Amino acid sequence: MSRHPTGSSPFLETPVQAVGPLRKRRHTLPASEFRNLTPQDAVSVFEIEREAFISVSGECPLTLEEVLHFTGRCPELSLGWFEEGQLVAFVIGSGWDRERLSQEALTLHVADSPTVHIHVLSVHRRCRQQGKGSILLWRYLQYLRRIPGLRRALLVCEDFLVPFYLRAGFKEKGPSAVSVPNLRFREMEYLLGGQAYARRNSGC
Repeated sequence: MSRHPTGSSPFLETPVQAVGPLRKRRHTLPASEFRNLTPQDAVSVFEIEREAFISVSGECPLTLEEVLHFTGRCPELSLGWFEEGQLVAFVIGSGWDRERLSQEALTLHVADSPTVHIHVLSVHRRCRQQGKGSILLWRYLQYLRRIPGLRRALLVCEDFLVPFYLRAGFKEKGPSAVSVPNLRFREMEYLLGGQAYARRNSGC
């Protein structure tokens, strides 16, 4: 559930000037990189998610085991934003094959399905209020458009996040059947064949 509150190697070898008889080389990291997540990223993902959600709602959308499950089963439906090798924001999705999301969708991945269920979008606490949530969501939706067979994305969110997703081009489908103790959600839909939304700095 997306209740976001407020493959290539990342290493590049760059030669440096020789010193004495030895030619030294150093490793540098790209300033900014977007890539699919892997199970090796799961701990970093969960640390960001736990800090973002536990203090707000007392619940994490995904447990560490579920993060490992989805990044292992469907890494192509995730996207991480890394700055100098450190994860600063991420989104995790899985496949779904029904018109609306149900409680099953929280833990299930349906392969080769036309719908992506966006489970969670989260930004590291040091990077919030910089527009990173909006930018990452924009890049993720554009990325999904390039995957053959995908037609739409679904998510559930709390009422206060509905305006954020409306600005991103989602449409509200009404109250969600998905529930968590003490929390109720609205279901949102994004048609991947529609017009791309303009990237905005929403402060997320």
